[in-house]
Amino acid sequence: MMPAYNPKRILIEVVMMTDFAINRQQVTREICQICEDVGRTASDVQLLAVSKKQLPAAIRALHAAGQVAFGENYLQEALSKQAELADLSLEWHFIGQIQRNKTRDIACHFDWVHGVDRVLIAERLSAQRGEGSGLSPLNLCLQVNIDQEVSKGGCLPAEVPELVAAISRLPYVALRGLMVIPEAGHKDAFVRTHALFESARSVHADPQQWDTLSMGMSGDFAEAIAAGATIVRIGTALFGARI
Repeated sequence: MMPAYNPKRILIEVVMMTDFAINRQQVTREICQICEDVGRTASDVQLLAVSKKQLPAAIRALHAAGQVAFGENYLQEALSKQAELADLSLEWHFIGQIQRNKTRDIACHFDWVHGVDRVLIAERLSAQRGEGSGLSPLNLCLQVNIDQEVSKGGCLPAEVPELVAAISRLPYVALRGLMVIPEAGHKDAFVRTHALFESARSVHADPQQWDTLSMGMSGDFAEAIAAGATIVRIGTALFGARI
């Protein structure tokens, strides 16, 4: 049965699509300008829309504006959205903390995982990704607690070489780089992360795969891009305040 015609809902969706198109255009324009200012190529920086706590309709509207990659923090919320948006060709990134009992669903339903901070988690993701028929390798970023904050997850900077060496040798996953969430105001952390990224290249099993720095959010992505970010995780500047 066809859904009932609802002009109010259609008007809301049209307004939503227009707003998100404007927001995305503004963010991409800023990314291009920042890249020009620091001598980088804008195509080397991927815009990841952080869609946690946003409705599927908002994701659909932003996708209509040209956005493909979306980041989710909460597994059950993400799986529900994926089911509702299965008709769209989207790239799903898991950017939240990873619990051991959630790795199977993460391994099977995401294209990228940004929060790996232990070999055990990477091993579970690798084994469970390998159980899926025909799935491409799962892209991973190693989360680093770059400012060593007690309240945040991630490995310590000193642990990075050992973890990169071990995780990059696992099958069914591709360790692509580092992810950080610096302490507020510590924008020099992006420069330190870039240095850590470069120093770890030599211990990666396949240095050609080592190409990703996931860092920078709505309030600091300019500094992150200047320091070498290749993925910026933007929520508020695209969607507005979360519901």
